[in-house]
Amino acid sequence: MNLASFAETNLSQYGEYERLVFEGKTYTNRDLYEQSRRFARALGDLGLSSGDKVIVMMPNCPEVLVAYPAIWRAGMTVIPILFLLDAHELEFILVSSGARAVITSADTYPKVFDATRNLTPKPHIVLADTEGETPAGCLLFADLVEKSAPLRDIVQRNGSDLATILYTSGTTGRPKGVMQTHDNLHANAMNGRNTATSREPGETNLLALPLAHSFGLSVLMSGYLFGARSILMRWFDAGKALKLIEQHKVKAMSGVPTMFVDMLTHPDADRYDTSSIKRWGVGAAPMPIERLLEFESKFGGTMYVGYGLSEAGPGVAGEREGMRRKPGSTGLPLDGVHVKIVDDDGVELPRGKVGEICASGANISPGYYENEEATAEAFHDGWLYTGDLGYLDDEGYLFVVDRKKDLIIRGGLNIYPKDVEEVIHTHPAVQDVGVVGVPDSRMGEEVCAYVVPRPGAEVTPEELIAHCQASLAKYKTPRYVHIVSDLPRTSIGKVQKKELRKLATAEHAKGYPSATQRSWKAGR
Repeated sequence: MNLASFAETNLSQYGEYERLVFEGKTYTNRDLYEQSRRFARALGDLGLSSGDKVIVMMPNCPEVLVAYPAIWRAGMTVIPILFLLDAHELEFILVSSGARAVITSADTYPKVFDATRNLTPKPHIVLADTEGETPAGCLLFADLVEKSAPLRDIVQRNGSDLATILYTSGTTGRPKGVMQTHDNLHANAMNGRNTATSREPGETNLLALPLAHSFGLSVLMSGYLFGARSILMRWFDAGKALKLIEQHKVKAMSGVPTMFVDMLTHPDADRYDTSSIKRWGVGAAPMPIERLLEFESKFGGTMYVGYGLSEAGPGVAGEREGMRRKPGSTGLPLDGVHVKIVDDDGVELPRGKVGEICASGANISPGYYENEEATAEAFHDGWLYTGDLGYLDDEGYLFVVDRKKDLIIRGGLNIYPKDVEEVIHTHPAVQDVGVVGVPDSRMGEEVCAYVVPRPGAEVTPEELIAHCQASLAKYKTPRYVHIVSDLPRTSIGKVQKKELRKLATAEHAKGYPSATQRSWKAGR
């Protein structure tokens, strides 16, 4: 089994068609396929062999769609890295993985140079683009493709062989490398296809997620199965996304909540025609139901909520066409995925009881690369212990309550930040919010909310506290509310609760008042 076969199957099943549009230039599926065969040969000619690891670190571009299948075709392992990572994180990944080549872009090259300057031996560095003179010691992607003969046959791999290693951003310490085998990613793609909403061959989607992230990689792989035509964005921009949807009559887009909130609050949002859209897929972080309904009302189409994580390839559960919507639910487990809820001792809980979400199936990762301790903590007895809290209702719908580590315990009572955030999101002046616990000598923890107002809107902490008191039990109402200009986020838009907790703990240790207006950036 080798994932490179997806490109061949796509070409055989759908024939040659316009597969990709990027910044005004079009590429057929055959264009990308032929380039990938040539680049696969080039990797071998550089001295790399089956089992070697190749880092791909650059913004979204057509070369990514050439590089991934080429690396697999040559029997090698892809290490996708978000181009926003720092040089020291990249250096750690290079040493940890033993990668023998790095494919990057001109604007990301300085980080690669810094990360590799002290390595011996140094990996090959391939530039997908260049401005001016090519840096010494670098190879050009286009030259390698042009000068290499096609690698005709796919190097066969066992299904248990590594296809990708997805490293975390390192916000909880050193980055962990999530191993994904060819079988894992194949199963995830098939699970998605078997439970997907109706799609037509050649349907146009907007590919705005970073292809170095498991969500973006999953959307990319599904494009082969459905014969999709993708409009690729180098990186997400709300105004450009709306313009591309109108221009190309896009029918589907997947993204994280931050993307959709940015589109919703974009000052020119009303100028664009989005009536072509049928589906919006949202995942990677909770999408407040108030924002979801507001988004559908404004832009049309149906938004489908999904749940997953890199360790699951990433799909675990999702809504689909014809399903009854249950606010707060992420739908039913995907075909091929089993979900159970357990207590702190690993005992399975009955329906309706909150506990840790566990998942099993052929899509589940075998663990973390060369990290036995972390693997033993998250993977055992054939199950992935996700670290997320949730429950299954009587019909098997999955409700994700919160991250286990984000749970607030005030006076012995459990408070789920998501519950508080949902209420704050209903205030018309609120664009975004992050709720965390802050240490308290009497209650153990108190609830602290960081709130970002909508552009042009004004709201006071006192107003928000009163708003919460009208809908929440007293013990769940935030004691501390801070109005901020933005929230700390990961590279794909998730709110970094760990950073908020650190900030809140530091502020309240200094005796900050319960209601303040400040800038997150100013406090870093």
